[in-house]
Amino acid sequence: MSKIKKNIFVENADIVDISSEGKSVAKVDGMVIFVDGGVPGDVADVMITRKKNNYAEGHVVTLKKPSANRIDPKCEHFGNCGGCKWQHMTYDTQLVFKQKTVEDALTRIGHLDISTLKPIFPNKESYFYRNKLEFSFSDKKWLTNEEVKSGVEIDNRNALGFHIPKMFDKILDIKNCYLQAEPSNSIRNEIRDFANKNNLSFFWCKK
Repeated sequence: MSKIKKNIFVENADIVDISSEGKSVAKVDGMVIFVDGGVPGDVADVMITRKKNNYAEGHVVTLKKPSANRIDPKCEHFGNCGGCKWQHMTYDTQLVFKQKTVEDALTRIGHLDISTLKPIFPNKESYFYRNKLEFSFSDKKWLTNEEVKSGVEIDNRNALGFHIPKMFDKILDIKNCYLQAEPSNSIRNEIRDFANKNNLSFFWCKK
């Protein structure tokens, strides 16, 4: 019987894999833990936030030993925004685990022969490669942990940006995004500025 429970710390968890949903994977006391913020090769203390019969979910609290595959994310919004999952991982490592995800799906789920499967073809550009993005307005922007801890009162809660992961009514105000080349950022920021200057209503409406 696993001793893993909700709202406890798991110390020195070895991050060993990446799931198809983009979360890193640790295995402790026979329990699979899907971990936000981890990279395969990391050793970290993990806070368990959800517990099911055969798996748990959590996030990295303290990074004890960083993986050789870990890098500093380029985007200031990484970790709060749901647009990118793997910016803290080298691009070559991303390709390895994307290939593995496809192979696992074809063999384990599809029961197919992959002997003729070719290696993944890397993108020439690792940033500014998207040709479409969708942004949302909100008059109650999501406050990051840094903003909350700062104690500074934020009068303007208007936001134009991306949804927080799994929270479709929570919007993170995006200043600079590396998914789409200019003039994408300039257009979005100019629209936000125009709406603020002209006292236009920011609101979020569930479709």
